[in-house]
Amino acid sequence: MGALSIWHILAIVIVVALLFGGRGRISGIMGDTAKGIKAFREGLKGEDEAHEEEEPAKPLPKAAAKTTSTARAKAKG
Repeated sequence: MGALSIWHILAIVIVVALLFGGRGRISGIMGDTAKGIKAFREGLKGEDEAHEEEEPAKPLPKAAAKTTSTARAKAKG
């Protein structure tokens, strides 16, 4: 139970060959991952720019604010 059988060794060899075999397979995978992350960040920036283009809410005119406060004062008194 404690010793490695031929099947364990073959499985380890296959995994190592897949990871390190070929011409820079790990670097290719990392490059693809980096491209995916970069595209995701650019997509998020596009959403932020869309929100920034909208006009911000305008404050109420001062006359309307005074009218509301005087109406409340008259209602209390």
